[in-house]
Amino acid sequence: MGPTQINGLPAHALLVHVVVVLVPLTALLTVAAAFWPAVRHRLGIGLPLLALVMVISVPVTTNAGGWLLHRVPFTPLVLAHVRLGDDMLPWAIALFIAALAVWGLRFVEPLPARPAGTAAPGAPPDPGAAQPGSAAPEPGRTRVATLLAERRRAPAGHRQWVLLSAVVGVLAVVVAAGTVVQCYRVGDSGAHAVWTGRYSQQPLPRTGPAPG
Repeated sequence: MGPTQINGLPAHALLVHVVVVLVPLTALLTVAAAFWPAVRHRLGIGLPLLALVMVISVPVTTNAGGWLLHRVPFTPLVLAHVRLGDDMLPWAIALFIAALAVWGLRFVEPLPARPAGTAAPGAPPDPGAAQPGSAAPEPGRTRVATLLAERRRAPAGHRQWVLLSAVVGVLAVVVAAGTVVQCYRVGDSGAHAVWTGRYSQQPLPRTGPAPG
């Protein structure tokens, strides 16, 4: 699944950059959208779509890493990196679910309170509402939608909204933090696996012209 080489180089070494960018970005936007409705409405469907791309990038990267595993020396540091990398996908999926939950808040958040029987500013007339001098309309879908909207403005609905938004916000913070920490652990172990014992702590003597 996914490329194993890009331009003659192991794809894993390049794909990890996609993961280390998308994971913190998705985590940051998920938390921001959970606590700021303006951010949530501005991002819209883009938030869960970004999280979906982030989730897909993880198995693509680990698959490329599996290909590379059979072409590098197998050391304890490489083994530690592989084990941590295998634990990245569940965290990514959890962050995707949290992003979906945050996006779903926009469909249940209370509407601004307004006097009964008045329309929102700029909204077209409600065809299901009774007009002056006309008979009461037949109950229909529009009337049901109006009643549901009024229910979302009720105090009880507001209390439920506060509780729901708090639960989703806590979920977003916990999952986002855990995913970012796991991403850091995977990247840190990979850096150790690549560079431990492969460079000098002191500058090496050079011969010939200096670079630049």
